[in-house]
Amino acid sequence: MSSIFEGFLSSSEGLQAFGDRSFVQAMLQFEASLARAQAAVGLIPESSAQSIIGTCKVDLFDTAKIVRESARAGSLAIPLVKSLKETVGLFNPAAVAHVHFGCTSQDAIDTAMALVTRDALDLIEADVRKSVGALLELGTLHAQTPVLARTLMQPASVTSFGFKCMGWAAPLQRSLQRMRVVRPNALKLQLGGTVGTLSAMNGKGATVCELMAKDLKLTTSRMSWHTQRDEWVALGCELGLLTGSLGKIARDIVLMSQAEVGEVAEPVEPGRGGPSNMPHKHNPVAAMVAIAASQRVPQRVAALLAVMPQEHERALGAWQAELAEWPQLVISAHGSARALAQALPGLQVDAQRMRGNIDAVRATVSRAAADEWFHPGLAKHAGELALAQLQLMRETL
Repeated sequence: MSSIFEGFLSSSEGLQAFGDRSFVQAMLQFEASLARAQAAVGLIPESSAQSIIGTCKVDLFDTAKIVRESARAGSLAIPLVKSLKETVGLFNPAAVAHVHFGCTSQDAIDTAMALVTRDALDLIEADVRKSVGALLELGTLHAQTPVLARTLMQPASVTSFGFKCMGWAAPLQRSLQRMRVVRPNALKLQLGGTVGTLSAMNGKGATVCELMAKDLKLTTSRMSWHTQRDEWVALGCELGLLTGSLGKIARDIVLMSQAEVGEVAEPVEPGRGGPSNMPHKHNPVAAMVAIAASQRVPQRVAALLAVMPQEHERALGAWQAELAEWPQLVISAHGSARALAQALPGLQVDAQRMRGNIDAVRATVSRAAADEWFHPGLAKHAGELALAQLQLMRETL
């Protein structure tokens, strides 16, 4: 899951989470957990389970071959299970019949996707928390720093930069709060067998599900969700909202960092934001990544919503389309979160330039308008609001 263009719009960790090797390893985790649980309830012999578990190591498999063969097979699980059976058979031929027993391709793939998504969400949430923390610090430091408030891209009045920072931080905190709800609902074990009833497990399917969910640290539900994608898509929608909120911050930073405005600037570091042929420029590359993500993600979310009407008990085409869209959505969301988490703690704030821009507007309007709408003292009230909001956010972090 990498390309020269994804590389600078995401992060190495995000790309690795959805890389071929990581995903195959997650599928093998599913197969090992399945064997372990089935042996615990007596569905398969313990000796078979140990042979399967001991073979579920990604280093034992040709990942590239599995990926190549998946195109012809129509599913990544089919060549993986075939290869797993062949490898298990080298050590314990009797265990081959117990590999992938009673489940279906989608069980392995959906569960693997939940596992790698969990790793990516950990990265996203950590970076968002870092951004919120940086914004709270900026809000404290600049609670009463006067800055122009702009509506419809025009100077409208005076606010404080701290109040603006609180406006940036609040949606991020709300996303983190909503994520606590949608995350466990979405990151569920998938285990339904061929048509969702686990009929091959002789009435022990529910216990197998409970054991596997505990083993893999996923939640479980009373029914499989092969074609019930609502809670999974809800997580995708939340990532879309988060990426939009990050994009809004980035858009404001870009506008405020234009040379003729000069109120903020991204950190200056070697190799960061330098142009190819204009040494006098400093490009806001973190904001660029976040804006790019905010423009790519809506299409991914729309695709997830579009494929929700899935046929009967297993989908033909819709689920497969979802699989292709999901990693790109999560990777883009993390690229945005990582970019701002790296930029906001070192954001350069030019309070003098902010005041100068206010004075420049005051000089172009009537004395009455200047005193009513553009008096720097208006920042005091905005600062009080900012500090009150900041205290509330700290209490609910």
